[in-house]
Amino acid sequence: MIKDKDLISIQEVRNLVQKAKEAQLRFSTFDQYKIDKIVQAVSKAASKEAENLAKFAKRETGFGKWEDKVEKNKLASDKLYEYIKDMKTIGVLNEDKERKIVEIGTPVGVIAGLIPSTNPTSTAIYKALISLKSGNAIVFSPHPSAIGCISKTVEILNRAAVANGAPDGLISCMEHPTIEGTNELMKHKDVALILATGGSAMVKAAYSSGTPALGVGPGNVPAYIERSADIKLAVKRIFASKTFDNGTICASEQSIVTEKIIEDKVKDEIERQGGYFLEGEKLEKIVEIMERPNGGMNPKIVGKSAQEIADMVGIDIPEGTRVLLCEEKGIGKEYPFSKEKLTALLGFYVVEDWEEACELCFKLLENGGLGHSLSIHSKDENIIREFGLKKPVSRILVNTPSSQGAVGITTNLAPSLTLGCGAIGGSATSDNITPMNLINIRRMAYGVEDVDMESCVECESEDLRNIDIEAITKLVMEQIQKINE
Repeated sequence: MIKDKDLISIQEVRNLVQKAKEAQLRFSTFDQYKIDKIVQAVSKAASKEAENLAKFAKRETGFGKWEDKVEKNKLASDKLYEYIKDMKTIGVLNEDKERKIVEIGTPVGVIAGLIPSTNPTSTAIYKALISLKSGNAIVFSPHPSAIGCISKTVEILNRAAVANGAPDGLISCMEHPTIEGTNELMKHKDVALILATGGSAMVKAAYSSGTPALGVGPGNVPAYIERSADIKLAVKRIFASKTFDNGTICASEQSIVTEKIIEDKVKDEIERQGGYFLEGEKLEKIVEIMERPNGGMNPKIVGKSAQEIADMVGIDIPEGTRVLLCEEKGIGKEYPFSKEKLTALLGFYVVEDWEEACELCFKLLENGGLGHSLSIHSKDENIIREFGLKKPVSRILVNTPSSQGAVGITTNLAPSLTLGCGAIGGSATSDNITPMNLINIRRMAYGVEDVDMESCVECESEDLRNIDIEAITKLVMEQIQKINE
């Protein structure tokens, strides 16, 4: 009996991939109608268990709020289904009769799905549905600290799929995840694509595996409150986003940037809505626990409420405090509030005008958020447009909570829990990933004009008799010799 955990994990991956490959080959023969029926059934099963899975995830990981996890599970099942249900992914997708081009959708094959602990059940539901919709199989590598809730989610999804005609093995999950096992999954010759959601190191490993990958980078989202904004509504939206599942979505705001002319009004509104500005010893104690010695985010604060963080360091904060803020003076490794904080912490910056805000937001994005998202609260369409044209992000969220806007809850962006950051953010795409990112498109092109025939030898039998084969051969050899020289 094998006792080495890595060997057990590696062998498990090989077994799961083999079964997934066999299941996907059979699944690839299904037509769009049959696939859509399975997708619908899986979506309904996930939606039905949304609350139970949310509570499981909260209980196991300790991150966030189960009530908000229910909404994320519903996004990944109900709202995603509504978005993709009529999407054509298999067979003839488009036929341009005028240009004589036919586009045919084909699955990529077996997908490796890497799942984080911050959004475990919702990400598993989402990745399973987009994989099935595009005709693929998926093998999950769960984060070890969320293996129970992810495994339960996959069990529910697989049971619903099989009950509605899908081959067993189409959706599966590692029971013994280790780094070596996950590496085996990512590098396996029969895995066609990796869907990577998680920390920077894991995403880099996916891109370094040699297997095509769609990964996402970190988000260090600035929220700019411009002088024309409805300040009360802007703060309400920012706080609704930052406290949504206690900030575990990578698109949550990390810093507020506002203008000096409205600074006092913004601060007053922040405090009125439950924000508390840290100072002195209280600030020092929070800073001490924010990061590991290497400068990385301390996982102990991830997904915690403001009160939980205060209790962790033994400081008093006003009852009802929702977000803890720091008036940060700089950007970079020496300024922890200028970095990504997946919890109820926000940096706060004041600038003179929108041009300075534009520069500051750019610097914040350079500090760990390039390519991801930025939010702006303003009534000035010219300034909004300037930010849209100049900011190096894939999503500009305008007058909406950033977390909910980026994933498609409060906007018409594609419902997604894998948010591409583009080349500038180290991603292969800037899309909110959908089933269309998980197919190959085969193009069938009919000839519309012939090559120039004037210089060609006419192939009539009478003329063939007059061709000097030796002369033509000599001419060709001379031309080859000239090219080689």
